[in-house]
Amino acid sequence: MSSSLTWERETKPVSPSTSPSTSPVTPHTLNSLREAALTVLREVDSLSSRLPNPSQQFGLQEEVQRYEIELIKSALQRTRGNQRRAAKLLGVKVTTLNCKIKRFGICTHDDSDVSVVG
Repeated sequence: MSSSLTWERETKPVSPSTSPSTSPVTPHTLNSLREAALTVLREVDSLSSRLPNPSQQFGLQEEVQRYEIELIKSALQRTRGNQRRAAKLLGVKVTTLNCKIKRFGICTHDDSDVSVVG
C-alpha cells in the first residue's frame, strides 16, 4: 500500500465565507490542514510498512532468535559493549551471552553501534 505524499496546490484563490456560524478560511488554516494530512499519510505509510507480509511464514524459532538478538544488542548498547554488565542486565551467565553473541554473529567491536554480522 503506497500513498502519494504530494498535495497539489490550488490555483484559484480562497474566498472566505462570511457566514456568522463558520470562521473564515485563511491560507494559514489551509496550510495547517495540509501539514496535518501529510503527517497522517506518513504515519499510515509507516504503519503499513511494519505489518508482516501475510505470505511470509513465521516460525517460532526464527521469531525467538530475532527477539533474542534485539535484546542482546540493546543490552550491549546500554552497557557500551561491556559483556559482563550486559549479561547481568539480561540475567544470564557471561559465557552464555558470549556463546549467543558468537552464534548469532553479533559484532561488538564498536561500542556505539552493535550490529549482526552476516
